[in-house]
Amino acid sequence: MCLFDCVGVNDDNTIIKDPAIRPNQIFSVSLPYTVLPRKKEISIVRRVEKDLLTPMGLRTLSCDNVAYKGRYEGDPVSRDMAYHNGTVWPWLMGPYVSAYTKIHDHSHTSRDHASSLLRRFDEQLQDSGIGTICEICDGDYPYIPRGCISQAWSVAEILRAYVEDVLYDDYKIEV
Repeated sequence: MCLFDCVGVNDDNTIIKDPAIRPNQIFSVSLPYTVLPRKKEISIVRRVEKDLLTPMGLRTLSCDNVAYKGRYEGDPVSRDMAYHNGTVWPWLMGPYVSAYTKIHDHSHTSRDHASSLLRRFDEQLQDSGIGTICEICDGDYPYIPRGCISQAWSVAEILRAYVEDVLYDDYKIEV
């Protein structure tokens, strides 16, 4: 069970629902104010983990979808087709980690797991652009870094998730 990526209305007032499994739904769980029942939040995180989670972030589309493109390569049109249809965005690991620790009540076990997910970026931080994380990666193994070698939002989200979610007890803010 998860959320539709897009819901709209045709000219004839029929409802259109896009059932594609995409990462946008993780925001409904990762944000501090809960709008969904807990069971639904747990279901969303599990579905995102099953279909979108990679060691380098979240895919932009489930690899089970016929529109999925696992490699960001080729001419500009081919790359554009892959960008929102399977390419991994490292910055989305931040909202995933926030959602994961949230549904596990920020337990020590969930924060340890979140830390292990974020530590996977250590190698990249010492590779291409030292001290930085790439913009995107292939959706297929071995998740080759692509796009620009240094993306501020990738670095920012990994750091934010570490501070807010892994170091939760030290960071906690009263809301």
